[in-house]
Amino acid sequence: MKIYTKTGDKGTTSLVYGSRVLKTDKRVEAYGTCDEANSMIGLALSYLNSESFEGKGNIIEVFHKVQTALFHVGAELATPAGKEVKWKLKDSDITGLEATIDRWDASLPPLTNFVLPGGHPAGASFHMARTIARRAERCAVSMGESVSPLVLAYLNRLSDLLFVAARFVNMKLVTTEPTLHQDNG
Repeated sequence: MKIYTKTGDKGTTSLVYGSRVLKTDKRVEAYGTCDEANSMIGLALSYLNSESFEGKGNIIEVFHKVQTALFHVGAELATPAGKEVKWKLKDSDITGLEATIDRWDASLPPLTNFVLPGGHPAGASFHMARTIARRAERCAVSMGESVSPLVLAYLNRLSDLLFVAARFVNMKLVTTEPTLHQDNG
């Protein structure tokens, strides 16, 4: 099978079940943005390859599940209204994110100031993935009622997880988080 099909050369692409839409369609924008977030998560994880710290394996395991779930989110977003979704999120996908958020956040120092994206390259990349996940959520919301409430909840919770992951990785790698400069005068 060839990688290129030439079927998108005129600005259209196929949804699940084969219906063709413009590449500017809200569905394409939403699942494409999920793919972008997934790629940025992969970049964040790649920065951890040469690092060694307690809990690294758990971070990789959690985000392997997240990356898989993002494919399921993409499948839901790419499935036309009224058609059966082959891969669906479950409530347990969301509660799993919440449990991880709570576990990692409990080990972090309390927030006393706004955190600026940065720190270790992995932490900075998780921050970037967070902003992309927020954009994916906005794209999904713009599609209207045809989007599963679980997709919206998952994307919302994912951005929270990515924020906590950035802080958690920065803490584990003893990297100072940049904070908002408070100028009082």
